[in-house]
Amino acid sequence: MSSILGRLKRPILYVMAPAYVVAGILHFVVPDLYAQIIPPLLPFPLALVYLSGLAEIAVGVGLLVPRTRQYAAWGTVALLLAIYPANIYMATSGVVIEGLSGGGDPSALVRWGRLPLQGVLIALAFWYTKPTNNV
Repeated sequence: MSSILGRLKRPILYVMAPAYVVAGILHFVVPDLYAQIIPPLLPFPLALVYLSGLAEIAVGVGLLVPRTRQYAAWGTVALLLAIYPANIYMATSGVVIEGLSGGGDPSALVRWGRLPLQGVLIALAFWYTKPTNNV
């Protein structure tokens, strides 16, 4: 089993890293969509959207550079933990996201599915925090 996972480590990296860059760019393209799921108790939602977008771009690029991969992986873990409250808020508040294509009311599956997905993403990022020569 570990040999199968070992063979998947590089391809997963080359999907994961660009996905973070694209997600980060989207924070600048449609920031209002992201701002709507920031819990109201957090100040300056738009600034937080831009900051998290910048962080996603940085970790995505950092994951692709062998010299910075471990640091970027730790940064990814930290980022995913930092944005988890937005996912909890989205799941529990019933917020209707204005401007969302296909309608602004994500299904319960989408709302609640993001929570365990975040755990999977954290586990994947953690996988790259360990030094390795084969990735």
